[in-house]
Parts: sequence; structure tokens; C-alpha cells
Amino acid sequence: MKYELLSLEADAASIEHFLPPDIKIAYMILVHRFPGQFKRLFKAVYDPENCYLIHIDKKAGTEIHQELRAFLKPYPNVFIFKSQNVIWGGYSMVQVELDGMNFLLNVAIEWDYFINLSGQDFPLRSQKMIREFLSHNKGRSFLKIVNQKKIRPDTMNRIDYYFEETDGKVSQEKFKRKYLDKVTPYIGGQWMMLTRDCCSFICNSTEVKKFEEYYKNTLIADEAFFQTVLMNTSYRGILIDDDRRAIVWIPDGDIKLRPKTFTMGDYRFLSGSDGLFARKFDDKVDDTIISKMKQHYNVSLIPKEKDLSSAMSRK
Repeated sequence: MKYELLSLEADAASIEHFLPPDIKIAYMILVHRFPGQFKRLFKAVYDPENCYLIHIDKKAGTEIHQELRAFLKPYPNVFIFKSQNVIWGGYSMVQVELDGMNFLLNVAIEWDYFINLSGQDFPLRSQKMIREFLSHNKGRSFLKIVNQKKIRPDTMNRIDYYFEETDGKVSQEKFKRKYLDKVTPYIGGQWMMLTRDCCSFICNSTEVKKFEEYYKNTLIADEAFFQTVLMNTSYRGILIDDDRRAIVWIPDGDIKLRPKTFTMGDYRFLSGSDGLFARKFDDKVDDTIISKMKQHYNVSLIPKEKDLSSAMSRK
């Protein structure tokens, strides 16, 4: 397996004369609580030129399902996905996104990019600025991606041992097993901005089947499945090692790390971020920080392209 690091410094002249093509985005939003917060997120990312697939987890309960269905009914190009029981740490996190990608590839809207969000995310830029950024980077897919064995060896137990998702939770590790032959494991995060071609490859290539079968019995597969597939198959698109999310990871007992819930104390960090989205937010903890961030919505990110660290171009 070979890849090269690409320099993505912006050309000032090209930026000055840059006219973005018409980029359409397919959003998949995973919701399991906080319907009011989801509504605010949805209004912030909604554009009738895009399409939206909303998955309301089975655990959310009937009341939230009914409330959100009624809320979404007036909006065109919005689809409510068949509800599944998604378990943190389980392969169901991957499965719902694979199913969502496949669904969106078959709707009658020719979108260019797939972006996944949770109901506790929020954009740091307007749709205009997000589409401008993607237009300038058309053909590049964005997700965190590193060699798992070399950079995050402490996570190798997630794939070296057999796990099962049963009774609404993931089992303790059961036994060690042999990893996939001639495959280098990669890891990153759950959040992605993938081109349509990238999604089509993931959903339709016969090469992906063996990864699906193996990763069904791993732990926290959603942080490694997509990275490992894209770096160990014939996919030849450009992968940017950056998910464009502003997230602060903090210690949390046995989980080791969890995303910090942002408050007004994080305003400087968020306002200075070159991310397109941030997570996570909780109105019960701080219901003012999101409104404060709106003044930065129309700050363009294109001149900051020189700061984009690296890309992986498969050969």
C-alpha cells in the first residue's frame, strides 16, 4: 500500500477569482435525545438545494419520534430513515451509516458530498461557507486517519479481540483472533465528509465485504472501519487527514476520553477554529454558546487552506 502526502497551499490568485460550482450536500443526522436542540441544528444546516436523512434512534421513544416527524414534515428533500437501535461502541454505528449512504445514493438528488452529524453537533460556518469550502476542495474526502498499530497501539484490543453486540450493549472481549491478512489497520474518528464517489465505492465494491464481516465483531468500529476500507482497497480518491470538526477530548473513567461539552468558556477556542462543525453541545449545560458562534458564520475558510496539514492520495 502506498500513499503520498500532498501540499494543499492555496494559490492567492486562484482564490481571488474563485467561483464555486454548485455543490450539493447529503447530510445524515443521528438523533437520540434533545429534540429542541436538533431543531436548532437542522435549521442551521438546512438548504433546499441539499438533502437530509434523519435517523431517530429507537431508544429516543415515541414522543420524540412524533415531535420530530411533525417538525420535519414541511421541509422538502428531507427523509426520515427507518429507526434502528444504535449501540455506542457496536457495529450498529457503522451499519446505520452504511445503510444511510446507500439510501442517499439512490434518492433522485445528485449530491456531491456526504456529511454525518449527531444531534448534539452544530455548524461553525454557514451553508454558503461550507459549500464554498467543499467546492474549493472538490474531489477530496475528509476524515481523521492514522496507522492504528503505529500511532494508536493502545486501541489494538478493539480489533484483535472478538466482541458481540447483544441485549443493547457490547460484550467484554471474548477471545483473541487473527486479524485480516495483508491488511494494515487504520483509525481516526466517526465524523466524515466524503465525496459521492467515495460513498459509492464503500457501498458497492465487492472488496468491502470482508471488512464488513470482520468489523462486525470489533469494538468502536465506527472510528476505524471506513479508514481501514479506504486505505486497503483499490479506492483511488484523495483522503484528507482532517474531519474539520472542533472537538476537545477529556478523560472520562473507563471510556478514557469523551468529547467536552462546550460552554461560553470555550468561546475563544471555537471562534478561532477552522472547523466547519463542532461537538458537542448541551443546552442544559450552556444554552448561550451556540448563539454566540453565529457571528462567525460567514468567515471564509479558503484563505486558510495553507494550514491544512496533509492528504493521502492512493496509488
